[in-house]
Amino acid sequence: MIVVVVLVALVAIALVAGAHYYIWRRLVRDTTTAGGTARRAGTAVIILLPVLTFAGVGVGRADTPFALKQILGWPAYMWLATLLYLLLALLVGEAVRPLLRRVLERRAATAGGTTTEPAPVEEPATVGAPAAPAAPADVPPAAPTTPDPSRRIFVSRVVGGAAAAAALATVGYGTANVLSGPGVKRVTVPLAKLPRAAHGYRIAVVSDIHLGPLLGKAHAQRIVDTINSTNPDLIAVVGDLVDGTVADLGPAAEPLAGLKARHGSYFVTGNHEYFGDAGEWVDHVRELGLHPLENARVEIDGFDLVGVNDIAGEEEGEGPDFAKALGGRDTARASVLMAHQPVVIHDAVKHGIDLQLSGHTHGGQMWPVNYIAQAANPTLAGLEQYGDTALYVTRGAGAWGPPVRVGAPSDITVVQLASRQA
Repeated sequence: MIVVVVLVALVAIALVAGAHYYIWRRLVRDTTTAGGTARRAGTAVIILLPVLTFAGVGVGRADTPFALKQILGWPAYMWLATLLYLLLALLVGEAVRPLLRRVLERRAATAGGTTTEPAPVEEPATVGAPAAPAAPADVPPAAPTTPDPSRRIFVSRVVGGAAAAAALATVGYGTANVLSGPGVKRVTVPLAKLPRAAHGYRIAVVSDIHLGPLLGKAHAQRIVDTINSTNPDLIAVVGDLVDGTVADLGPAAEPLAGLKARHGSYFVTGNHEYFGDAGEWVDHVRELGLHPLENARVEIDGFDLVGVNDIAGEEEGEGPDFAKALGGRDTARASVLMAHQPVVIHDAVKHGIDLQLSGHTHGGQMWPVNYIAQAANPTLAGLEQYGDTALYVTRGAGAWGPPVRVGAPSDITVVQLASRQA
């Protein structure tokens, strides 16, 4: 196991080093003159950035002061997001670079093109005058031209500057998406067993809030305000509430005490709760007025609300237990399952669940990472049907790692249950 961890760490370091070397070549070496102040300064920055990134990520995982995690976390994770889009933009620039160079070469050739000297007019021969010397038979070819260094630097600066501007604009847009808070989506899900009296029941589904060193109390308050504005009948918090301990993040979670719904707020654990002390957080959210469902269920008007622990809890003997959560249930009643990860949908189908509410995927969070997330999950985001079980996956209300979302805006979803008898 240790050997595998070391190999993975070495591969990660090699990839990060290679990425930064490529960026140094394109943004520093190719755009500056050797020995100049600009090149020395750019080289120092490129060396510092990966060191800062590893330090920020490492401190975030270690038992270090929370203030240090905040100080190092922002630059480390923001650079990770910028690195991704800078690499993508520079790779696109590789295709643009030769085209731009060719355009400049043609323009230079046109501006400084050769002119043809007029042919000399032969003078009539004069008697007794000496003959004009004959032109040499062989004229040596012109020396081959070498690429203009200033033109190469100009092309590199244009391409590099455009790539940097595109990356910064993308990351800025993605950060604004997170810090402005989640939007509201509305989805209607018909359930065959839902009685007419429960038709139109509204559940506000929120997941992946990820309170931590980067997203704190203000982030939680924005989410609470958005949820309350929908006036739901019930609130389902489906995991990954926090990235840290109650000691560090208890104050950030305080706004959750202000959640308001006719039938209360319910909570199940996500995989990130098990990075720390999940039991400690279960106790704390209970103090805030949320009702944890640890492999348990509760009867709501017209349906059973079921909650299972996240599969990450299996290592601690606290994984999902459908038999415990569903034992003795009246199967004629409709059932709504809260489960953090969509992958448990197959267990939900086997146990006759009508609707599963999940998160975990973030909708991919940052394009093109969504393709990886899509390959790892049965549903990336939205509503899909698996046999007789419907699965709804929210993109989540926060962000993990870089507080950046590109192509996957955060959301809180109001799921409205519909009775087919209505």
